[in-house]
Amino acid sequence: MKPMIHLGESASVTRTFSENDVAFFSQVSGDCNPLHLNEEYAQTTVFKSRVVHGALLNALFSSLLGNELPGEGAIYCKQESSFIKPVYIGEEIHASVIIKEIIESKNRIVFDTIAKNKKGETVVKGEAMVLYPHLGKDAS
Repeated sequence: MKPMIHLGESASVTRTFSENDVAFFSQVSGDCNPLHLNEEYAQTTVFKSRVVHGALLNALFSSLLGNELPGEGAIYCKQESSFIKPVYIGEEIHASVIIKEIIESKNRIVFDTIAKNKKGETVVKGEAMVLYPHLGKDAS
């Protein structure tokens, strides 16, 4: 039986990144830009405070695609993102993925990806594509 996937279907998550999250991501990724880790340095930048890594924000989309929609078996192939506004440590972010195209013959699903802050301002927007082997085949 084929999984039921529909245009416009969406999944979302709300997350607040802590100082520990940012420090751990810096350590794991090797991205030790002082903009993320050093408040004194960050105050000299246009942002005036430390900001969350863009790649850490994109990880919210990865989590949704791999765990929620389409979920198990999804292979994250592509992500294009525009970072519209900075996200500060401790800021609540609501991330969503919305199905915009289904390419059943190639087992691909294209998503709009968007993240907003608590004020409803868009902080990240983009597009993702996943390979989803279960799309064009019976799951049995």
